[in-house]
Amino acid sequence: MNVFATVLTYPAPTANYRGESELNRSVIQKVTEGRFEYPIISPEAMRNALRETLRGYGLPCNRERLGNEEQLAVRFADYPWPEKYVDDFLFGYLVAERKQIPEKVVKARSFQFKRDSVLRMNLAKALEPYRHDTVFTQSPLTIKNEEAPWQNAKTSALLHRETAVSAFQYPFAVNLSDCRLDDKELGKQYKDWLRLLLKAFSELNGVAGNHARSYYEMAPASIVIRLSGALVAGYGTYGFKPEGSFPEVVDGILNGDYLGKEFYFGGLLVKQVLSEDQKKALQDKGVRLFRMANQALDAVAAKVCGQGFLSAGKESA
Repeated sequence: MNVFATVLTYPAPTANYRGESELNRSVIQKVTEGRFEYPIISPEAMRNALRETLRGYGLPCNRERLGNEEQLAVRFADYPWPEKYVDDFLFGYLVAERKQIPEKVVKARSFQFKRDSVLRMNLAKALEPYRHDTVFTQSPLTIKNEEAPWQNAKTSALLHRETAVSAFQYPFAVNLSDCRLDDKELGKQYKDWLRLLLKAFSELNGVAGNHARSYYEMAPASIVIRLSGALVAGYGTYGFKPEGSFPEVVDGILNGDYLGKEFYFGGLLVKQVLSEDQKKALQDKGVRLFRMANQALDAVAAKVCGQGFLSAGKESA
């Protein structure tokens, strides 16, 4: 059984970027589709935010992001141990230098030197193309004198950053067999980890770069989820249109291309986009409709883990 999902965020101004700036210009990462460039956010950035969210839930994480170093840096609490640490289990790892792992650890843990990620993700891509918008910010000169003991910048600078206003969409998938939910010893732990991973998607934040200036939520405004034994989603996983519709799946369900009982819709797609006739027809096909995206994720968590993460508000639309 596999979980396939596509998340659509709310639109907002974004100045996301990763890596070094070009002089004083902060550049949005982009990908070309057809004749246009679209802003993107990397799955690595989202996975890091998911890791920190799971840590915030109190789950044991092996890797910790360090924020006070001169470059991106992390620290490990232990050697990789997927049976103990949720991030090693869900996100995988690769030991680049095998000699660093003591032989006694290898034997005691039946150690894996590399482990694939249980969670599969792809780039978050904007719904609207980049329009070459920019914003300028003045960085002031700082003065050092008897009353000011240090000087942060000896000159003033005009900071140039690219901006865009768009929603993003991104797919993720989980193979439930990889989650070992029926493990006799650790099955309950793995169910809790998967349940809280789905919760983390429902309130994903802290993803976009440029945190000093930008607040951009990656939690779903709308979500389409398929819970199926199929090995592929079977439709375009970047299927949301700028108006928030997902026509390929909706049309496919209504025409019998997909089993409606495998699908969960949530958020603005249900509240604002689908007509009442469409909602009635989809429900007749077995589709579960929820006014809130987190309710759809909660219903999937309850289905595959035996327990959801919401205490109320699970009623379908």
